[in-house]
Amino acid sequence: MTYVTRGRDYTKFERKEIYRVIQEFNGKKPSIHESCFIAPTADVIGDVTIGENSSVWHRAVIRGDMNGIKIGANSNIQDGTVIHVTKRHSVEVGNNVTVGHNAILHGCTVKDNALIGMGAIVLDGAVIGEGALVGAGSLVAEGKEIPPFSLALGVPAKVIRELSKEQLEAIKNNAEEYIKLAEKYKEEQRCSGGES
Repeated sequence: MTYVTRGRDYTKFERKEIYRVIQEFNGKKPSIHESCFIAPTADVIGDVTIGENSSVWHRAVIRGDMNGIKIGANSNIQDGTVIHVTKRHSVEVGNNVTVGHNAILHGCTVKDNALIGMGAIVLDGAVIGEGALVGAGSLVAEGKEIPPFSLALGVPAKVIRELSKEQLEAIKNNAEEYIKLAEKYKEEQRCSGGES
């Protein structure tokens, strides 16, 4: 397969330079489980722990420079997401969590089995309950708590209703699909001679 950009041909995996940044900062080095997939263009910096089978996708930035960031097992941090901390607020992302494309998590807690929609913003001290869904483009204000198994939408985000069993199952399935997708990416990288 050939890709054409600005008149140049690029063959699949032709570029051998890897831009991924996994960087120690202020004496703290990221701890990433060996089963994780970290995309070649992702940045993971400082006091960051990432659990088993989790994935960090293209152009995501996870920056534990002023405080710690913990991401549990089987979670996915999708393309363009930014996770950052403050001196007062760390970030905790539970197990089986999906963080959609271009979301921002800043000094907050996201409990197990939750889903943060594309482009959503969760600010300092906010807590997203277990199994909750924050809709795409929503803004969860500082210190706001979203109850477990609820749907929150809007700017600022407000709880609309409880999630149905089908919606909770869909959140679970999404996290499982990203584990499978990450495995495919790791295999492609191995086959091409790239890093995994």
